[in-house]
Amino acid sequence: MPLENTIMFELDLAYAVLLIICLVAACGFEFVNGFHDTANAVATVIYTNSLKPWFAVIWSGIWNFLGVLLGGIGVAVSIINLLPVETLVDQNIGHSISMVIALLITAIFWNLLTWYFGIPCSSSHTLIGSILGVGLAYSLLPVASGDAVNWNKAKEIGISLLISPLFGFSMTIVLMYVIRTFTKKTTGGDALFKEPKKNQPPPTWIRSILIVTCTLVSFFHGQNDGQKGVGLVMLILIGIIPLYFALDSTFQPTSMPESLRKIEQVVGTVDPLNLSAPDREKLAEAKEMNTRLKLRFDTIDAVSDIAREERFLVRKDIMLMDRHFSDIGKKPEVKLSDQEKDLLKAELKNVRKITDYAPDWVILMISLSLGLGTMIGWKRIVKTVGEKIGKEHLTYAQGASAELVAASTIGMSSYFNLPVSTTHVLSSGIAGSMVASKGVKNLQGDTVRNILMAWFLTLPVVMVMAGTLFLLLRSMV
Repeated sequence: MPLENTIMFELDLAYAVLLIICLVAACGFEFVNGFHDTANAVATVIYTNSLKPWFAVIWSGIWNFLGVLLGGIGVAVSIINLLPVETLVDQNIGHSISMVIALLITAIFWNLLTWYFGIPCSSSHTLIGSILGVGLAYSLLPVASGDAVNWNKAKEIGISLLISPLFGFSMTIVLMYVIRTFTKKTTGGDALFKEPKKNQPPPTWIRSILIVTCTLVSFFHGQNDGQKGVGLVMLILIGIIPLYFALDSTFQPTSMPESLRKIEQVVGTVDPLNLSAPDREKLAEAKEMNTRLKLRFDTIDAVSDIAREERFLVRKDIMLMDRHFSDIGKKPEVKLSDQEKDLLKAELKNVRKITDYAPDWVILMISLSLGLGTMIGWKRIVKTVGEKIGKEHLTYAQGASAELVAASTIGMSSYFNLPVSTTHVLSSGIAGSMVASKGVKNLQGDTVRNILMAWFLTLPVVMVMAGTLFLLLRSMV
């Protein structure tokens, strides 16, 4: 075999180089995410003199690293599922690379642009908008078949991204009121709401709260935003070299046949006559996939027993079967008991374990990228968050309230595997704390307007950019 065909994963030399470039660019995206988004976590401890800037960013970087490393892959899977790779991937590897490059260039460019102008813009919005743009662009092609975007997942993520900053804003106002109410008659209560003295750290108990909340926001940012980078890398690997990464080669599929039989039993009770014609077609197709998968997993003991060239087809069957059965199970005309619905959901989740994964080296690579990025380039965003959202200097109560709400919101979203924007949640929290202090007049209109414009414009702008770039690159290969 010629040397150029053995370079990496049996790719030609040119494609192997492009794969490496794409992986490096994904690390670059997460690196930029580090100094773009994580600055939000350290702004409060810096502007309240709780930690020195150099120590704060190193501390935050470490906890971001740990957040990605220990935070699981639930959010990463949500990102992967947003763009049905099994629909977009075809025999032309150039098409897959076009998809990946369009995503990466758009996301990195927009993040760097907003960072340059010191605008706290969401990396989550940017990445998700890029993914949606590529999916919608693909749907315009004559070869498109099926949904190029998982709209159910897109709806979930969209609601999460919309509600989280509103929640951050309103709950910070509530928390500020609660703190003021319970501390106004205590010794030192007034100090919580006064501007910190220059170069003087706050009382130990206040400082401890601020450091703990900074730590939590950093960890949860890594757990949530870091996983988006993991999802991005998996999109690259599945899109470009699906024969190697379509299935988890370390997974032991011994439980697969039993799960597939239970799924077959549950859906066997569904009366097709109660369904619309498209749903009847989906049901029949999914049953056929289930039968095919059951026959395959009955005869193997390990993923390695599946020929590489067949693994992506297995992945495609699993993903489409899961999507069809999940959609049909939610139909009101489907007469399934709550117990049957729970069983169907649980067994589909068990089957998906073979597709919903990320290698350890991917998680480590993204962890390092995010952690290192946290320690570089943070000043622009920190200055905006600390000085330009409100008209007054950040007080201890404002910093603690915004951080507590941000940490709880991001942590809860990660628990439910929903991507949220750390930037939007914390910036909204800071804005809410300023309003709680002296009303709406306490906000700096120009900064708030810029943040809101970035919030509203990011999705449509990056969708158009990514979609246009994808179609342009695809036409060239």
